Amino acid sequence: MTLTELKEYVQARRIVSELEIAMHFRVEPSVIEPMARRWIDKGLMAKVDMDGTKCGGCTACADGIKRHYEWLGPQWVTFVKKL
Repeated sequence: MTLTELKEYVQARRIVSELEIAMHFRVEPSVIEPMARRWIDKGLMAKVDMDGTKCGGCTACADGIKRHYEWLGPQWVTFVKKL
């Protein structure tokens, strides 16, 4: 997993659990936070600790998947060349 791959995955989902990211990229969850820190330090991503509250996609978080990452930066910008 590269920083760009992490960014694109979180960007596409807006908010995603650390466990989902780890499972998607087949890495240990402990790998996610140091990489996400680069985007967090730039103000483009935030670490969100869910405390059993709903984020919109399900009823509530189970134990062990309470840490989520949310994309705060801009979404993709597509440039179209005029013919």
